[in-house]
Amino acid sequence: MTDLQSPDYEKLAGAARDHLWMHFTRLSSYQKADVPMIVRGDGCYVWDSHGRRYLDGLSALFVVQTGHGRQELAEAAAKQAGELAYFPIWSYAHPKAVELAARLADLTPGDLNRVFFTTGGSEAVESAWKLARSYFKRTGKPTKTKVLSRNIAYHGTSMGALSITGIPALKQDFEPLVPSTFRVPNTNYYRRPDERMSLEEFGVWAADRIAEAIEFEGPDTVAAVFLEPVQNAGGCFPPPPGYFQRVREICDRYDVLMVSDDVISGFGRLGEYFGGHRYGYTPDIITVAKGLTSGYVPLGAMIASERLAEPFLEGTNWFAHGITYGGHPVGSAVALANLDIMERENLNQHVRENSDLFRSYLDRLSDLPIVGDVRGDGYFFGIELVKDKATKETFNEEESERLLRGFLSSALFEAGLYCRADDRGDPVIQLAPPLIAGEAQFAEIEQILRSVLTEASNRL
Repeated sequence: MTDLQSPDYEKLAGAARDHLWMHFTRLSSYQKADVPMIVRGDGCYVWDSHGRRYLDGLSALFVVQTGHGRQELAEAAAKQAGELAYFPIWSYAHPKAVELAARLADLTPGDLNRVFFTTGGSEAVESAWKLARSYFKRTGKPTKTKVLSRNIAYHGTSMGALSITGIPALKQDFEPLVPSTFRVPNTNYYRRPDERMSLEEFGVWAADRIAEAIEFEGPDTVAAVFLEPVQNAGGCFPPPPGYFQRVREICDRYDVLMVSDDVISGFGRLGEYFGGHRYGYTPDIITVAKGLTSGYVPLGAMIASERLAEPFLEGTNWFAHGITYGGHPVGSAVALANLDIMERENLNQHVRENSDLFRSYLDRLSDLPIVGDVRGDGYFFGIELVKDKATKETFNEEESERLLRGFLSSALFEAGLYCRADDRGDPVIQLAPPLIAGEAQFAEIEQILRSVLTEASNRL
């Protein structure tokens, strides 16, 4: 076992401060403080360099579906690396990429049988937009280039995916971005525009805004709409009943491609392999990453319907797009082993059977004055924090800064829970534990949250 008190970790902490450019991180935060160093994981828990244990309440980053420390996945990677560590799938194939593509095709809804591998979610979203544009050019509709996405939705950080992302604060430093992306309302029922709306009425209203946007921009100019089954940013917005069915009808009416961004929602997060299974719809394209390998190796994919592949099966047509590490042999081997674990341990069923129990523990926190809403599905929940429960008054920017980054993020971690305190939208705490989690972990999450949120309430 690793010596957690090794002096090497002190050196690494200094090197992290001086050389490691951490993602989405205020580097100034660590000019006078040590960078937290996570060194080991097992099941639902991780340990830092001082030997402290933390419950991983976010599956690292909505990624580690089957849990930390799975030797089976490490061994699959080592075995494949020893046989064929790398070869591109540019006009060639290797067995593991083929096996994985066929297996995914068997799991997807409808005829989504064509698997284009990437190394992550942003690349998958980028690939989906490029395919939409390329497809319509080859089918005689070259003006269909625009895309719609929802307010506050996060779809990635590459320039195309960032353009589709609906979070202005993430985009400002990089503008001008790729043009022709437009926003529609999300499915945050807690913040619905009319309190008299039922959940079903709100779903119809939100879906119809997509039709309205297509009409406004011109149906002959809109290529696709990108939607997460449960929207992540803003705090886990599930779809109202019938929402996706109505969106499907709208997309068919206007010949607009429906893209289901399952990068977070896929591979068991909602108790099914894909959001389309969970909510009863068949998209034209699915984008995946994260849980596909449980994060043991980077891998993503864009999965397209047969209809979208047809123009590229003729003559000299080709999809002029590729990624060096897409379909990497080691990543493909790990993904296959990860799917084996999910099937053998019935993790989708485990999530379905335990989702209500997980929610019930989070719902107990509703007695706290700071908790406004608990929402989500599967093993994917958000808790919206409010200043006034009666009026749903939220925190202003300064208050949110003080609450989330000034207290909650560090206090939750120090209390032994790794999760996300976020304000891309209204302030929320997000929870998405590994799919192997059970009641013991739910109780631990509720206990830590209760203690820390009570203190947060007292500080207001």
